Amino acid sequence: MSVQAVDVPVLRTGTMQPDAAGATGAAGRGHALRALLSRLNTPAVRTHFGTVAGAVVLGALMWRLGTGAFLEGLRRIDTPAVLTALGIGLVTTVFSAWRWQLVARGLRIRLPLGPAVADYYRSLFLNAALPGGVLGDVHRAVRHGQSAGDIGRGVRAVVLERTAGQIALVVAGVVVLLTLPSPVRDEARHLVPLLALAALGAFAVVLALRMNRAPSRRGRALRRVLGEAREGLLSRRNGPGVALSSLVVLTGHVAMFVVAARLAGSAAPVPVLLPLAVLALLAMGLPLNIGGFGPREGATAWAFGAAGLGASTGLATAMVYGVLCFVASLPGALVLVARRRGRTDAGSRTGGTAPEPGPVLRAAPGGDRSAYAPPLSGSLPSGDVSSEKYGAKESVRLSSSSFPFSADPREGRPMTPDSV
Repeated sequence: MSVQAVDVPVLRTGTMQPDAAGATGAAGRGHALRALLSRLNTPAVRTHFGTVAGAVVLGALMWRLGTGAFLEGLRRIDTPAVLTALGIGLVTTVFSAWRWQLVARGLRIRLPLGPAVADYYRSLFLNAALPGGVLGDVHRAVRHGQSAGDIGRGVRAVVLERTAGQIALVVAGVVVLLTLPSPVRDEARHLVPLLALAALGAFAVVLALRMNRAPSRRGRALRRVLGEAREGLLSRRNGPGVALSSLVVLTGHVAMFVVAARLAGSAAPVPVLLPLAVLALLAMGLPLNIGGFGPREGATAWAFGAAGLGASTGLATAMVYGVLCFVASLPGALVLVARRRGRTDAGSRTGGTAPEPGPVLRAAPGGDRSAYAPPLSGSLPSGDVSSEKYGAKESVRLSSSSFPFSADPREGRPMTPDSV
């Protein structure tokens, strides 16, 4: 038997190396992608992205549906419609300011109702006049925090107040979309149980992690924020008022939407318009708009078209609604003008120079305010003046009003700025 030699190929490690050119190309593409993302993740892009997105949505709707129905709806805005918008805006603004006052009280911040209404009007006007739709709320939060001597707590009060409104909208929206006929009722009935199970699972995971994790600085901060939210929104003292004010505000927005639909030429009954209004209000909460215009118009045009009421009528309704909301916020412009004029007059009376700081009333450790301490050398920062002027005893004294029309005018100087 003869054995034939068989050539067996020898595997070398050098022959198994990846293609150098392919690796270089993949690395280059990854580097280019990271460079593109870093350029997009800049403050300028983040600031203007929502405005550009809202403009794109509006441009696409105008190009697709035209401007005829929109212009016709604007022509129907007459004096009674303007007065109706101002009346609805007055009710919603007063109750929104009352909700803000209740939340601030839960966070131990003193906020009289009158200045709260004026500040809320100003923030609504800035939200409607400036891109983004939230700059007025940011201004209101920072100004109130500066006046109260605690910017963080002032910002959290505004965030919680706005969160209460969104929670009321979501809860009412789920009820309306599940019960009344709408283009999304079937989808909502299938989606809500899944979302409920997902939320329950997420809550269980968070609870398990909290029970098995040692206390940390971040955990303590989170517990403090949750405690403030519970005290400001869900406490026995504030909860009923927050719920009532949120319900009244939501009802006012829906009423404004129905008025806009009538001006746009829609004769659909209110039960048919109610779920469409909820969809429009939910879309309006997206931060991709120009003073509120953008996704709201797209969602309303789609909802009206799916309901058989005409997409053009839906676009006109949303645009007229935005105009009426801007009209309702116009008293905020008067607040801006009045406070700037008051600031100018005060500066002219003092010759344009700041007054010398007088003696500051300081609290003794036992709460005794009978002694004055001499002023510190130099000018004090505004935050220090505010915290000293409204010392610990004053800052924790809460507003005695429990209803928006029962604020006590003798509570002292408002904790709000006198100018923008």
